[in-house]
Amino acid sequence: MQLTYTEQELMQDHPDLQPQVILGRRVHGGFDDSGAYRPPRALVREQALDAWSAALRARDGDVFDADASLLAGARVVSVAQQRVLLRNGLGRWFWNQLTITGKIEARGRLLADIAFPDLQPVIVDDISEMAIGHLGGGLLVAHGLDEGGQPDLGIGGHDLMWFLARDLAFGDDVHADAEPPENIGRPDAGTRYMPELPPEIEGLISLLANLLIIEFRAELGFAEAQDILRSPDVFVDRRSEAELAAEIIERIRTDELIHVRSLCVYLGELRSVTFRTNDGGTVSGSELIDRFWGGMVQWATVDQPALNVERVRPEVEGYIATHPDAGRVRAEFDAAAG
Repeated sequence: MQLTYTEQELMQDHPDLQPQVILGRRVHGGFDDSGAYRPPRALVREQALDAWSAALRARDGDVFDADASLLAGARVVSVAQQRVLLRNGLGRWFWNQLTITGKIEARGRLLADIAFPDLQPVIVDDISEMAIGHLGGGLLVAHGLDEGGQPDLGIGGHDLMWFLARDLAFGDDVHADAEPPENIGRPDAGTRYMPELPPEIEGLISLLANLLIIEFRAELGFAEAQDILRSPDVFVDRRSEAELAAEIIERIRTDELIHVRSLCVYLGELRSVTFRTNDGGTVSGSELIDRFWGGMVQWATVDQPALNVERVRPEVEGYIATHPDAGRVRAEFDAAAG
């Protein structure tokens, strides 16, 4: 079973794909002879994840046990409420959602652009045959290119795919631009949760855990966006375009499955190893990861949702107030809260 890979191998595409072109723009991935969509840089990457997962289980470990159901809960603006806004000509809320999602995806390009520390010096076990031994050898670069594309080659990633999906549904430049919040991860503000480790190593582990939470939140948001786009009572004059937009999001979700799988393998491997501590001792990876993840879950399921309600509710109420028949729309919106 192959457990070591070169960066060139991990970046390989499926051969002979028909390029994916949307509204005249080239984006990554493509279609095989059967017409099935194939993600970018997945030919060897998916095989490697299978091999690393099997090897981890053979060492009595396992991939990290978490999925998007962790974040399943009431949304501040539900799918039904989004439909109310769209039916009443208040489309900017959904436009902003699609725009901001694309811009957040673009930020992921940093994974391909910056150097990350090598984990081996702080881990007792040999990680050369693990996924975490390949983070700087192609895995994080591939993840970053998936998100932000290769603009120097004229190939867009998830960022451009979201903007194209938005423009298909709405048309060009229907609303003003929108910007995402500066930080969508847990606001650590320099807090040390793993003081036993060098700060740059804690920073890398924190990044991986935050990325997994972000992927879970995205998975739920992507499904909701598809539900909205596929609703027959909205985008009634652009139904075929809206359906294609939903299909583009499905292709993004197919790509993101690799990211979720990867991150669960990384965190599972990190739980399985022993770390060297700053004071010359050792500590189990499971102790470090479980401690950190517990705080992440508290933030993602309790703290952040409460902050979102506090922030979003006044904004959406103010937006509804701009409608000429705001009272009726507000009543419909509240009734759709479900």
